[in-house]
Amino acid sequence: MKAVSSKTESLLLKPPVDAEREPRPRSTAESAALCVDMGSSGEDSAPGLDEFSGLSPYERKRLKNIRENANFFASLQLSESAARLRGMIKKRQPPESKRKRPKKKENEIGCRRSMRLLKVDPSGVSLPEAPTQPTLEEEENPLLPPGPLEMIPENQDDSNELFKASLKTWAEMSKTNNERTAERLSSIKSYKANLSDMVISEATVRKVTRGAITSVALHPSEVRTLVAAGAKSGQIGLWDLTRQCEDGVYAFYPHSQPVSCLYFSPANPAHLLSLSYDGTLRCGDFSSAVFEEVYRNEGSSPSSFDFLAEDASTLLVGHWDGHLSLVDRRTPGTSYEKFFNSSLGKIRTVHVHPVSRQYFITAGLRDVHIYDVRCLNLRGSQPLISLAEHSKSIASAYFSPVTGNRVVTTCADCKLRVFDSSSISTQIPLLTTIRHNTITGRWLTRFQAVWDPKQEDCFIVGSMAHPRRVEILHETGKSVRSLLGECLVSVCSLNVMHPTRYVLAGGNSSGRLHVFMRQESF
Repeated sequence: MKAVSSKTESLLLKPPVDAEREPRPRSTAESAALCVDMGSSGEDSAPGLDEFSGLSPYERKRLKNIRENANFFASLQLSESAARLRGMIKKRQPPESKRKRPKKKENEIGCRRSMRLLKVDPSGVSLPEAPTQPTLEEEENPLLPPGPLEMIPENQDDSNELFKASLKTWAEMSKTNNERTAERLSSIKSYKANLSDMVISEATVRKVTRGAITSVALHPSEVRTLVAAGAKSGQIGLWDLTRQCEDGVYAFYPHSQPVSCLYFSPANPAHLLSLSYDGTLRCGDFSSAVFEEVYRNEGSSPSSFDFLAEDASTLLVGHWDGHLSLVDRRTPGTSYEKFFNSSLGKIRTVHVHPVSRQYFITAGLRDVHIYDVRCLNLRGSQPLISLAEHSKSIASAYFSPVTGNRVVTTCADCKLRVFDSSSISTQIPLLTTIRHNTITGRWLTRFQAVWDPKQEDCFIVGSMAHPRRVEILHETGKSVRSLLGECLVSVCSLNVMHPTRYVLAGGNSSGRLHVFMRQESF
């Protein structure tokens, strides 16, 4: 029975001849026609179903409904209607939505353009075109001519009798006795007590240079306080604090670029030696009122120098490209005696050992090296010892002032390090690592930790903390004293302490000097 039902259903589902001409999809109505009321029991038989008289009434009714539904949908001619509708629809491209810009009229005058840009006068008349002339571009900081320069203050009249008297006084000031300095080294308790008496006031703050201060030096006189500051502009300012007046500040221009290093000669404090990025090293002589040219090398910009001999006759100059120059002041001319190539790619500071003067230390980009002068050669000099504990660029490295048994370094990784250099061998151990903020940014001069000449185990460094201060730290990392005051409102990046007196001078980025002194020194 199932086989007969299937055959019959297939014959009945076959569309009539006229409907076979064009195929059509099965609609949902055809599917719905398959659902017949189960309760229907009609005995009517569809035409052409006599051969299937053996089917049940339900199956006959079902086949009849399927046949009628098929004929009904064929009479609707849905496929022909769909074809006509598809032919009526025309495929069109979407119109362009670009807005056409209005054409710009020639000689159109905007309502917000100035008359100067339109090149017309207030009455509306066109101005004649100015003839074009070639302009000569002048260098901002041209190199100064070689040879000696007169010591003429830029901020005062050169015929000022007060300045001439000051030069005479400075030339006659005596130097410090090193033996007396060694005898004055005191205990840390006494040292703290003396530091507590140091104060700052409005009278000890003065603008001495134009631009940021890049180097500071204190005259070793025990009776007068004379501070020298080198500026980024190439200027050198001298401030005599003994004269409590504006006339005590004198500004000079012996250089055309930043003054990176500044020292009073230990053999003759009437000589102020200055090193600049312009490739020159000059000696300001107070007795003759001139800036003598000691060394000149425009091809290799120098960065730092130190006195190789105790009588200050020979100098060791470090360059930014890693070279070292040996300069003898006693020989005529401004050239070097020897020119060496170090193992550093860049040299920031050079410092000679205070006792064994054949040794010197250099701070480079990542490493600190100690060299022996006797082992320097022209092709390339290998260091005796390398201190490679630093992870970022190094700003400075200095031996302790009396014995040289310690080395303090300043690094951009916000750490100050103290090494034991009492025995210069193949290795120098690290004693202390001190956390200290050394990120000064772009506009401030980089910090440099320097030893106090009066105290072998204490050093001075600037601070970014608020309120502004200058820190004095022990080699163990403990704070000895924080020098601060209401008049100290800016960061003192570079600081220097007097070799025998309790006087500290610090310079900031605005060209001001801040001096801390004991009250009895005023």
